Amino acid sequence: MTALSLLLIAALAVGGFLAYNWYYLRPEPVPVGTPAQPAAATVDPSILPVDDSAPTPTARGVAAQLRAGLKDSDLGKLTGMVSDPSTGQTLWSRSPDEPRTPASNAKILTAAAALLQLDHDARLRTQVVAGPDGQVILVGAVDPTLSVQPEGADTFYTDAPRIADLAAQVRRAGVPVSSVAVAPSSVTGPAMASSWDDADIEGGDIAPITSLMTDGARLDPLDEYSPRSTTAALDAGRALAAALEVNSPVTEATPASTAQVLATVESAPLSARVGDMMRLSDNVLAETLAVELSVAMGGPPSIAGGADAVVKVLRDNGFDVAGVVLRDASGLSAADKVPARLLEQLVSAAAGDKQPELRPMLDTFPVAAGTGTLTDRFDPKTNPGAGWVRAKTGTLTGVSSLTGIVQTVDGRVLTFAFMSGGTSPADARPALDALAGALRECGCGG
Repeated sequence: MTALSLLLIAALAVGGFLAYNWYYLRPEPVPVGTPAQPAAATVDPSILPVDDSAPTPTARGVAAQLRAGLKDSDLGKLTGMVSDPSTGQTLWSRSPDEPRTPASNAKILTAAAALLQLDHDARLRTQVVAGPDGQVILVGAVDPTLSVQPEGADTFYTDAPRIADLAAQVRRAGVPVSSVAVAPSSVTGPAMASSWDDADIEGGDIAPITSLMTDGARLDPLDEYSPRSTTAALDAGRALAAALEVNSPVTEATPASTAQVLATVESAPLSARVGDMMRLSDNVLAETLAVELSVAMGGPPSIAGGADAVVKVLRDNGFDVAGVVLRDASGLSAADKVPARLLEQLVSAAAGDKQPELRPMLDTFPVAAGTGTLTDRFDPKTNPGAGWVRAKTGTLTGVSSLTGIVQTVDGRVLTFAFMSGGTSPADARPALDALAGALRECGCGG
């Protein structure tokens, strides 16, 4: 049988199949008088502003809305505060001036201080400079977002600079490379705060803070909860050596002040790094941002210097820091103490008009049931705050905190800070979420 015959038979078969489908499977005729099919729905994306004419919430109304949730014993010992940022009026409070362990809510202080003091477009520069006898030296910038991921691959942090880019620039410089070294850390003092637990390195919560790190010192660069490295600088040097195909051991070397710069990469702007720190509750990034802040203010490049700089900036900008004790900038230390009043006032300032530098902080808060550390909280089936609450979480053993902002059903914005202690976070979190969700349903004008 010829190829033409085969093609004719195939064509007839296909034609018969289509004819069968048309005759037997054709839709039933539309009955006479049936309305025409409506046009396809169209989507009109828009931003609906908060209604300035919405009823002004009252303290009585907010108290009534919170009453049921406050009876939950899973809250343990609760302190907190709720305000209307439009009027500055405090609508509810419970022991708001009592200093409590904030856990990662301390990052609100760090974010606020960085946004108030530093250029939001500020970037950090990691460099490779020439050393003696064909050696190149990798010089860190206290930027833990530097990534070992190859070009085109995802990175853990937003718009992260890459070792691969540094290696490409060195190759283009045409300098023969015989060895790779790393510069001594510019971070002074202990690399781990005395109140931190060394077990948290293996647990993925923290790493020794140095000026040269890659992917937050994660052993797995894309795993948020990856164990961290205790040799982050040398790891970065080895990654550069591998990219340059240099097989000699990586050592530490101090570059000359006049050393030729062979390659430079820049971090994402400060605003993006603050956003990553808040959404991911990243402790390493919080500590390095505080060190950056301290250096910009002429202070020491240390963990303690960073914590002190955070408090000083807030005080200098008119915030009441009475009772505040910061041993770090991340909230990892149980020795940190912050009153709910300050947490709430910082968020209220960001939502108001008097501190415009703080407004970007609101965008860094995770969205309830949507992003960051709130992804798996605020069940949309049971909590009306899902999608409407934006808040920073905080968790340590026996400590749970939640500070943020919510738009009520009346179209009014409320800010809140809730700090719980003495119960398991697994129990306290749903109880805190319920309080924030209750504020979403606040028709609190009466």
